[in-house]
Amino acid sequence: MLCVSGTAIACENAIVVAIICYSPTLRTPMFVLIGSLATADLLAGIGLILNFVFQYVIRSETISLLTVGFLVASFTASVSSLLAITVDRYLSLYNALTYYSERTVLCIHTMLVCTWGVSLCLGLLPVLGWNCLHDHAACSVVKPLTKSNVTLLSASFFLIFIIMLHLYIEICKIVCRHAHQIALQQHFLTASHYVATKKGVSTLAIILGTFGASWLPFAIYCVVGDPNYPSVYTYATLLPATYNSMINPIIYAYRNQEIQRSMWVLFCGCFQSKVSFRSRSPSDV
Repeated sequence: MLCVSGTAIACENAIVVAIICYSPTLRTPMFVLIGSLATADLLAGIGLILNFVFQYVIRSETISLLTVGFLVASFTASVSSLLAITVDRYLSLYNALTYYSERTVLCIHTMLVCTWGVSLCLGLLPVLGWNCLHDHAACSVVKPLTKSNVTLLSASFFLIFIIMLHLYIEICKIVCRHAHQIALQQHFLTASHYVATKKGVSTLAIILGTFGASWLPFAIYCVVGDPNYPSVYTYATLLPATYNSMINPIIYAYRNQEIQRSMWVLFCGCFQSKVSFRSRSPSDV
């Protein structure tokens, strides 16, 4: 099932990466972050396939360790990219007047460097020796990672989840405040404004709920699970986490009008230039 999920994840996200690389118009900070997320999920999908091959088809302990490190780096980059997208959405609302500036571009590049730098470091830890290949008593539920290693990864996830929860609550407050200001200016809150506000808040809840439902079971099991438990328990909690990488392209890419337009151009070549579209900011959730 993980191998099948990995194949689906790789195919979905390869399309997103191809669209963003192919389309010169998709060079804004928002799409750079979406491209980072798609690249991380693409690598995670490839890592799942390689992990299956070198664990069950071509058995190699050394290469299997490399694939585990590759998976740790990829999924860490995916989760960190989601945090970066959340920060970008918050900034686009909080600093709406100065969002389209060189300062924002610098901020986005800094977040990308931190995202991939930290992910690479965490992925290299088991490869450079933080593993239980020679000390099976130190193994965690995710072999060959040690208990302290998965505890660090789980703690990092919980921290990211809390930060994202806080930022999305702040985004909801800003959205509701904007709707209230519009209502005061027009002396009443129109049905369209109410529906738009409700839709925005619901979308944020779906995004955060999907992320939490996908990763929380695995993160919790890594902390409380025992390495002597059957490995099927680990796979059962890891499988929903892979679904997050499968859902990410739908939430962050395929629903976007510009990406839909670029997809028509890339695959069909039948997009009519007369069809209008408006440039959307990260705050358009």
